[in-house]
This record gives sequence, structure tokens and C-alpha cells, in this order.
Amino acid sequence: MGKILLYVAGLIFTGYGLACLVNPEIATSAAGLAATNGDGMTEIGAMYGGFQTGFGLFCLLCARRSDYAAAGLWALLLGIGLLAAGRSYHALLATEPLTVYSYGAIAFESLLTVLAAVALLKRSS
Repeated sequence: MGKILLYVAGLIFTGYGLACLVNPEIATSAAGLAATNGDGMTEIGAMYGGFQTGFGLFCLLCARRSDYAAAGLWALLLGIGLLAAGRSYHALLATEPLTVYSYGAIAFESLLTVLAAVALLKRSS
């Protein structure tokens, strides 16, 4: 189960990351972000493009190498889990209505977190 989760997460993060690396406007339009200067677009390209591509490739590497699988699952649990927690916390504080983007991201990140926790528990038993 853990390897499959790492492959799926890796493909999703790598694909979205590469798309945003080539065209950061994908992230700005999907999430309602505004880059008001060159630094803003650079940051969006780096985080949504570069980081997500790197994280996705890390997950794929962890899926291919059994000795890395636990590290990949921990990265999903902690990294994506805290991403989901932070997004959920700020969703509760939001004064403006959220869109399907935020709800979908929370659902996706929460699902990955739960599945990573289950896979880690199965590995240790």
C-alpha cells in the first residue's frame, strides 16, 4: 500500500509541479492568488513549480527504493499533514467564502495524510 501511495502522490505532485513550473499562472488562477510584482511570480513558480516537482520526484524515488519508502511516507505524513492542518486552520479563520479549490486541497491533503499514517502503521506491525 505504501509504495502505491508514494507512486500516486509522486505522479500527482510531479505533474502539477511541472505544469506550474512552466506556467505559474495555473496556480494563481486556480487558487485566486495575485502576484503583484516579479518577486511574487518568482515565489509562485518556485513553490508551486519547483518545490512540488521536487517533492513529487522524491516520492517517486521513495516508491522505487524499498529502503527509502518509510522516509517518503513520513514526508507525506508530516509535510502534507501540516499543509492540510495549516490550510484547514486558515480556512476556519477566513472571512471570505472559500471555493472548491480550498475544499478540494484540504480533502486531498487530508486523504494523503491518513493513507500515509495507515501505511506507516502497517509497516511497523
